[in-house]
Amino acid sequence: MNLDAFLVALITSSVACIVTITGIFVIRKYKKWGIANVAYFMSFAAGVLISVSFIHIIPKSLSMNTAAPSFLLVGFMGLYLINRFLNAFICHKYEKSKYSFGILPMLGIGFHSFLDGFIYSVAFNVSIFTGILAAIGMVLHEFPEGIVTFLLLKRGGFNTEKSTWCTLFAVAFSTPLGTLISYPFISKIEEKTLGSLLALSAGALVYVSASHLIPAVEKEKKRYTIFSLLSGVVVAVLIVLSK
Repeated sequence: MNLDAFLVALITSSVACIVTITGIFVIRKYKKWGIANVAYFMSFAAGVLISVSFIHIIPKSLSMNTAAPSFLLVGFMGLYLINRFLNAFICHKYEKSKYSFGILPMLGIGFHSFLDGFIYSVAFNVSIFTGILAAIGMVLHEFPEGIVTFLLLKRGGFNTEKSTWCTLFAVAFSTPLGTLISYPFISKIEEKTLGSLLALSAGALVYVSASHLIPAVEKEKKRYTIFSLLSGVVVAVLIVLSK
């Protein structure tokens, strides 16, 4: 194992974690403003997540594994089934039917953040320069991810403390954890396996965006959410082009 590359990868994934934490505490400090404008955050996040999935993650997974479409379907349907299970057996039991509204995005974004740690390992294992190029785009989306996950958990009925800790563990800490777990074994992970994991991640993110974020934005009936959605698309394109 290249110790220098590992340390740089770990530092970079830790920076991504810090950026996410910053987003969480910014939105906690300005909670009223955040709740009043949650529709704009959700539409922006939907624009970023859907665009990144379709123009980068899915094509990349296809180039690594020809069976990626099957894993894409599994990722999408897997979160759908989890959603149904939560509503039918967990949330209904505790009369908190809105819980799944926060839990599902947290799972989808958290899984993607965990895989980000794998991607840092892969990129820095190739070269530090390659890793830095990859990190430029990846770190950019961490700030809104922390904000959106926290707000959706709050909207789903979780209190401030639970929303904070769930977001920290699922979205912030998961990235350096992914790097720590994957780097010692990265040379043993086949490209096809990583491609299938990327496709699963894309399926989960598309489900979260299309089935939770966008419908929730439509219910808010905010006049200018279309512009925040398009801003998310533009940011996603810039992220991809920066790599």
